[in-house]
Amino acid sequence: MTPAGHDWLVLRLEAPMVAFGGVAIDQVGVTRDFPAASMLTGLIGNALGWHRTDTARHQDLQDRLIFAARRDAEPVPARLTDMQNAQLGKTDRGWTTWGQPEGRDGASYAAPHRRQRDYLADLCVTVVLRLADRPEDRGPGADSLHIEEIEAAFHRPARPLFIGRKPCLPVGPIAQGRVRAATAHAALGCVPAVYTSGDCRALWPVGDGPSDRPDADRVVALADLRNWLTGLHGGTRMVVEGRVTAQMAPAAVQQGGAP
Repeated sequence: MTPAGHDWLVLRLEAPMVAFGGVAIDQVGVTRDFPAASMLTGLIGNALGWHRTDTARHQDLQDRLIFAARRDAEPVPARLTDMQNAQLGKTDRGWTTWGQPEGRDGASYAAPHRRQRDYLADLCVTVVLRLADRPEDRGPGADSLHIEEIEAAFHRPARPLFIGRKPCLPVGPIAQGRVRAATAHAALGCVPAVYTSGDCRALWPVGDGPSDRPDADRVVALADLRNWLTGLHGGTRMVVEGRVTAQMAPAAVQQGGAP
């Protein structure tokens, strides 16, 4: 870290529908108000062209990922619920971002297979992220990913990108340049808001923002980590839910230009 702070990559997660998955219960897929660490890890891995079997790469990325998020739009209604009914067979195949159909390994469902999926409609979320330094004890085979590689991958992704679920296609480029700031909270304040100005709801890691507003901010243990080796829940991290003051972006930025 230099006296001027860190380089933060700016992402704009905007789509007619997005899904920031939370803890699923049976066939009910809920969504959070902000993107999860595991979701951003998967989004970056997809842009880089990683495979699901690249578990060590995904785990290393999630362990190093430091990010904050800000809601630049508060749509009404806040959530949409999609009730899905499908009859699935062993030989059914579905679309994938690989450009080829994917088969199923599960059983056939004679009766309709019912699922409930929640989405956030017409949402725009600004994310600032950086990678923590790798621990000194990592071996020579550890991944040496840099923020510049992530930015380049978003400009030329290896596969089509989606925000949470396959129907959630972004309205424009995800990568929006970089800013320099000492903390995640400060970095969010450097990025112009797209649709509003003033105080916006935000989330940032504990210790990466102001610490003198106990009445305005809320500290929570957020269960948004994944164990990429097992594919199961990977624990919690401490984050702050509060607000960040943002200025309205110029018209050129609102049309898709970098901040």
